[in-house]
Amino acid sequence: MALTFDNRFARDFPRIYSAQPPAGFEQPELLLLNTELAAQFGLDADNAQIAQWFGGPEAIPGAAPLAQKYAGHQFGVYNPALGDGRGLLLGEIKDTQGQFWDLHLKGAGPTPYARGGDGRAVLRSSIREFLASEALYHLGFPTTRAMCLVAGELPVQRETVERGAMVTRAARSHIRFGHFEHCFHRGLGSELIALKEYVVERHWPDLQGQPHKLFFERVVHKTAQMIAYWQAYGFAHGVMNTDNFSILGDTFDFGPYGFLDDYQPGFVCNHSDYNGRYAFDAQPSIALWNLNCLAMALSPMIESDDLVAALKQFQPALAGHYLKLMGKRLGLEQVGKDDAELINSFLALLADERQDYSLAFRWLSDAERANTLIPCRDHYLDRARFDTWATQYLKRLNRQDSDDSARKQAMDAVNPLYVLRNYLAQNAIAASEQGDHSELNRLYSLLKTPFTQQPGMDDYAKRPPDWGRHLEVSCSS
Repeated sequence: MALTFDNRFARDFPRIYSAQPPAGFEQPELLLLNTELAAQFGLDADNAQIAQWFGGPEAIPGAAPLAQKYAGHQFGVYNPALGDGRGLLLGEIKDTQGQFWDLHLKGAGPTPYARGGDGRAVLRSSIREFLASEALYHLGFPTTRAMCLVAGELPVQRETVERGAMVTRAARSHIRFGHFEHCFHRGLGSELIALKEYVVERHWPDLQGQPHKLFFERVVHKTAQMIAYWQAYGFAHGVMNTDNFSILGDTFDFGPYGFLDDYQPGFVCNHSDYNGRYAFDAQPSIALWNLNCLAMALSPMIESDDLVAALKQFQPALAGHYLKLMGKRLGLEQVGKDDAELINSFLALLADERQDYSLAFRWLSDAERANTLIPCRDHYLDRARFDTWATQYLKRLNRQDSDDSARKQAMDAVNPLYVLRNYLAQNAIAASEQGDHSELNRLYSLLKTPFTQQPGMDDYAKRPPDWGRHLEVSCSS
């Protein structure tokens, strides 16, 4: 069974897109298929047919491929010339639960917004996008998804000549902050309001007929929740331009991302980010900066006082979501503001010790309230400092009713044993570039169950080797 497309964006917004057929590969090879997502979408076709539709020359029945036009602030500078330069919105579908989704093909050739680029994606970056989307989803992040990865024999020039590939991205919406910026700066007032109504009708129907300011407040809170997940789980996005921000607050457009290995608050994952604008610890302030750009774009429909009032809700919303997530990671029940000091002192300890961020939380689940020496103290150089913190931690745990085994179970359910470290992604990429996709499939399978220890997978839960600690990742990644 094929997909059932709706294509409302194509019908309603002809002034902010260009129709564009994809340029598929002559011999597409399906490397990864998200079978669960395909089933959710009602897609029942064999692998050869899927490869043809989502990477080959065959047109997908019912699709209306188009390149969206938007704008955005890139590294703080407004750029009006943006749009889908190497991606195409294939159309909108409904899943088996009645939820709308966009299907988007990335790497399908140049569009009117390619700005001289080839419009292609390479196997390396396509693998990274697929794995990141699904890794974040299975960790519980608000995020876009990946449905399939198709490679071709087309050579693509980047720093070197690489194999071309395409990812089919599934998103609840591809509307970005940059869509509203484009409409505002180009004077497209009717499209500005229509875009807002389109998002509300499709995704937030409880806001229908409500004041416009409530729409912006919703965006502020959804963005705060997304950033809270990034900060709590050590995810650095790398390119937080406004055109890379989803209006729904879903993690979007994966490029030079990276999960923290050693805890470094100032970690910069994009080696093209020379000034560290998008450093890990700067992500909350950049998100607020982006929301200010969106507020300007929405100013024709929302009073300035209401925009300012909504923006003021960002920091407390972010703090609330972050505290809740970090409390769960530390096994704290009924977490409150007085727990912030315990959390911050633990992070300061991790930073000074350059401890592995993911493993440090996982190790803590073995703590026992009756034992003042927590087993993971042996991982720390300054054990006296760790013991001082652990004393406060155990005192806090003793204020709770749950026993150690229940707390350990709860902590292991939110603290991943396996995360998508850059070196693990690179191992899979290197093997796939040589035609061996077994490591790619193994890693994808592992990332679906990040919290559960898997037999024979101990190496994937270790700290990275020396060569894997400081991999440089660029925007072409």
